[in-house]
Amino acid sequence: MSGGEQEPGSHYYVGVDVGTGSVRAALVDQKGTLLAFADQTIKKWEPEFNHHEQSSEDIWAACCVVTKKVAQGIDLNQIRGLGFDATCSLVVLDKEFQPLPVNHEGASHRNIIMWLDHRAVSQVQRINDTKHSVLQYVGGVMSVEMQAPKLLWLKENLRETCWDKAGHFFDLPDFLSWKATGVTARSLCSLVCKWTYLADKGWDDSFWKMIGLEDFVSDNYSKIGNQVLPPGISLGNGLTPEAAKDLGLPAGIAVAASLIDAHAGGLGVIGADVRGHGLPCEGQPMTSRLAIICGTSSCHMGISKDPIFVPGVWGPYFSAMVPGFWLNEGGQSVTGKLIDHMVQGHAAFPELQAKATARCQNVYEYLNSHLDLIKKAQSVGFLTVDLHVWPDFHGNRSPLADLTLKGMFGTRLIIEAMEAAGHSVRTLFLCGGLSKNPLFVQMHADITDNDRAGSSRKRLQLTEHLLVSQKMAWPSTPLGLVPSPLLFLSAPVSPGDFPSRQDPSQSGQACQWCCRKKWSLFLWVLLFWVPVPRGISLLYRFETPIFLSPESVKSETQF
Repeated sequence: MSGGEQEPGSHYYVGVDVGTGSVRAALVDQKGTLLAFADQTIKKWEPEFNHHEQSSEDIWAACCVVTKKVAQGIDLNQIRGLGFDATCSLVVLDKEFQPLPVNHEGASHRNIIMWLDHRAVSQVQRINDTKHSVLQYVGGVMSVEMQAPKLLWLKENLRETCWDKAGHFFDLPDFLSWKATGVTARSLCSLVCKWTYLADKGWDDSFWKMIGLEDFVSDNYSKIGNQVLPPGISLGNGLTPEAAKDLGLPAGIAVAASLIDAHAGGLGVIGADVRGHGLPCEGQPMTSRLAIICGTSSCHMGISKDPIFVPGVWGPYFSAMVPGFWLNEGGQSVTGKLIDHMVQGHAAFPELQAKATARCQNVYEYLNSHLDLIKKAQSVGFLTVDLHVWPDFHGNRSPLADLTLKGMFGTRLIIEAMEAAGHSVRTLFLCGGLSKNPLFVQMHADITDNDRAGSSRKRLQLTEHLLVSQKMAWPSTPLGLVPSPLLFLSAPVSPGDFPSRQDPSQSGQACQWCCRKKWSLFLWVLLFWVPVPRGISLLYRFETPIFLSPESVKSETQF
């Protein structure tokens, strides 16, 4: 947007989202119109099996690049606030806030243990063996992806080069807000969800002593956070002069206490105002919604007015996402990353790449169109009549909470566990990179359909939140902010700055009803599981439609 297109009195907001492989930024106005978007890849290292590392300096540099891009062409003095969300990775700094190595090589620039890192298997097993009472707030079993086992691994394996020199351990979202403001206060979202902090009771000294990390108790938790703020609260005096220079923004802009990336997405969709779009979920409470944030991994977010303890599902966490509500968080450790692994690791992948490139498509667009071609001749359900595979190569996060498992556990099993414990799920809201793939969305509609006998749940509705468009409907939330799956906006913002309800006639369609059909289960992945004779191209096999007898072809449900 050029400066000449600015409306008089407009206010703008910048949101920065740090994912696993890239940093994204967006600029919106007070009406929720998406004005600019930019992204930048970030580095990753895997020095050993199950060791995944990043660099806080590299991530901050990427944040600066995308922020400068989205702020081009506008009056910077009209920017009201800045917000960050990021993956729940562990950032390690020394007492002077300089990076420390989290690896045996001593490479200090690699100072982040990524969220998906599974190096601390022994440590998390010992933590779970304690059966400490705080574990009831993580489904009864702590995940290796949480921070306590990673901290214990650092103490036991990098005592001299890292642990003894460490002055600060940050969740990545909190590192970014500190980098922007100089304020070391932590977000309630990060500490409650990944560090065992309880919103009403604070830290539990006995837990840290029991697992061998009594160091934190003795220094009053100064290294991991002894000042905790609700997400969205304005930090300190806003953007520091140094950070302002880095980001290309004016000093003093309000910066919000951060959110974990999945929780920012969950906030954006679970509070979506769907009135006026003719959706079956209109009029139903937020507590009947399940937000699925699907990217490298998947997170399944459900809220409740009272705490619900679900075995194998994280939480309940109070006010960690939506103020005043308890949050339960299920998940799958790998989703998009698994799909990439399955597709890219197949012998036919080079051929697939060539065919997709020839059509100016990415490989998943090509596979989806390939399935559409098959569907013209017969139901593509024949591909999965006797084979339903959901391979989980990185352990089961929820609801079995067993990092050693390799099996077919997914969204439907998570929903069933949450409902058995007291949740009532009626609508799925999807956001994240994978939600842009219509087949992925359709698969969720099919798998969560409850025509099976014995189910007390009505047929699930599925709503896809449109992530990227020229004009988006940005629904209001209990915070009075304008949220987004991409972007968590900053405080201070008064409720009067935004309409209490977005007028559907003046904004793009917020949600899209995805009709239920009887086919699909990651069919573009399962194509690679269909046996073919040696030397025969799998892709070629389907270029000529395979006709089945009429008796074997089931009619599809109409849109």
